[in-house]
Amino acid sequence: MEDRPVLRSRQVKRPTIHDVAAAAGVSRGTVSRLLNGDKYVSPAARVAIERAISETGYVVNRAARSLVTQRTGSVVMVLSEPYEKLFEDPNYSTLIRVAIKMLAERDLSLVMMLAGDAAERERVVRYVRGGHADGVLLVSTHAGDPLVEALGSGPPAVSFGAVIGHENVIPYAAADERLGARQMTEYFVAQGRRRIAMITGPMDTPGGIQRLEGFAEVLGRKATSKLIAHGDWTQASGERAMAELLERTPDLDAVFVASDLMAAGALAALRAAGRSVPGDVAVGGFDDSSVAVTTHPPLTTIRQPLTEMAQETVRLLLALIDGAGDPEPVILPTELVIRESA
Repeated sequence: MEDRPVLRSRQVKRPTIHDVAAAAGVSRGTVSRLLNGDKYVSPAARVAIERAISETGYVVNRAARSLVTQRTGSVVMVLSEPYEKLFEDPNYSTLIRVAIKMLAERDLSLVMMLAGDAAERERVVRYVRGGHADGVLLVSTHAGDPLVEALGSGPPAVSFGAVIGHENVIPYAAADERLGARQMTEYFVAQGRRRIAMITGPMDTPGGIQRLEGFAEVLGRKATSKLIAHGDWTQASGERAMAELLERTPDLDAVFVASDLMAAGALAALRAAGRSVPGDVAVGGFDDSSVAVTTHPPLTTIRQPLTEMAQETVRLLLALIDGAGDPEPVILPTELVIRESA
């Protein structure tokens, strides 16, 4: 039997920092300083090094660089909700899209983690305390969440919306929740609606508390417990709460729902009960998300500037990562958007 030659795979040598330095005509130290973010590299050397990186196909070894810079090159976003809400609520996709884009401009990666139960929270704490992230973006954090205390000694953290009890500790960007609730409730009053109900969000979140406060500020004593039901931001909870309100107060003629997604559920309950919208009952939501234009009828709602809120949240975190001191919270105004449901 004739022996056949053994074919050996040919390994292609990966370009190194020495190859970049040789191609750029500078020292290895100069290349290293540029890659590690040193500002004191001349413009000419910077151009030469960037061209050499492109020509050689050199890829930065992040693990090696992190040993020098003490940076991981990543930010972790923590959503304190069950995973179902991540895919149901369109607000989260806006935040994720904005965060990915802004972090990419700084060559930072986004790691998404869920903390909807004790096991997931423990996993997040291990990951962050293990030094795997340069910063933390907290999303939909509830009052008393043990995760907040557990992350206290870790990397910088900011929140999309305030963290109840930590407003002066964790920087945040948020919409003016009370203003938006007042705008919607005042609109119903101006329309001549007399029995105005509300479906709140969870009462351990700023949105749940402050939107109810704005509603009550306008109605005063008329904002009775009989006219208030509670949801959890999901469409199903909005449907349940609306059915509960109709059973309690069948003559209600308007309902302010604390999110568009819950408002979609409220519309379903009103249809099932044979109530016309807005003829019998006017419905208003909050967010001006993609849901608002897909309901039947399209939803009158409160627009909170989600993209700007997301941008400000990431900006606050980047400022902390860069050591720029303690940034102030950012509160952005809301706007009433009138469509066909009210």
